[in-house]
Amino acid sequence: MNNFVENRFWEIDLLRAIAIIMMIIFHLLFDLNYFGIYRLNVDSGFWLYFARATATLFIFLVGISLTLSFSKAKKSNNTKGLFTKYFKRGLMVFSWGLAITLITSLFLEEGAIIFGILHFIGISIILAYPFLRLRHLNLVFGVIIFSFGLYLKKFAFSFPWLMWLGLRPEKFYTLDYFPLLPWFGLVLIGIFFGNLFYADYQRKLKLREPSNSFLRYFCFLGRNALLIYLIHQPLLIITLYLVGG
Repeated sequence: MNNFVENRFWEIDLLRAIAIIMMIIFHLLFDLNYFGIYRLNVDSGFWLYFARATATLFIFLVGISLTLSFSKAKKSNNTKGLFTKYFKRGLMVFSWGLAITLITSLFLEEGAIIFGILHFIGISIILAYPFLRLRHLNLVFGVIIFSFGLYLKKFAFSFPWLMWLGLRPEKFYTLDYFPLLPWFGLVLIGIFFGNLFYADYQRKLKLREPSNSFLRYFCFLGRNALLIYLIHQPLLIITLYLVGG
């Protein structure tokens, strides 16, 4: 299984750590531009695609991680109260998203985060539960949902109350926006690949256990992704303030 941490797959932690590093790099560049320290175009071109690749990797891994926790519970015959576990976990992540909504509403003149990636992940953890048993059908549902969500991006709507679903209001601006359409489709695609490569909580890929001790510390980032997500922006902003005034 995994000699680094018992009952974990090191490659998933590694991929999540890579996404964390990518996120920190992008947010550092975003902050430099936002606070006028160094002008960069982060809203188009390479850095826009870099940001989307980062989010795509994060969300894809959410689906795989849900598959792993579900198959692990089934393998140990510990499925009683499993939905409650997912519900509490999703509610906790969503609550952190609400905290970010409050903070950005208080401190930003515009662009407050109303339904960002933590809101989305929290809701997705709850909504994904009935899909975890569908296995390969998730690829079909995932592609349909993702494609329909991309189609919806062409339109703007006169009401705001379905913006969480993907019906973007007119003149809507936020610094972080991940509606269920299309992004929940990517979670389902992640569930499909999780079932494909980690069915019954067994790795189907032939991977050697890494001997490099550096990976042990690098994977630590992946095991603590939520904590790092919550603290990295305040630390970046404080550092830029101290360094650049």
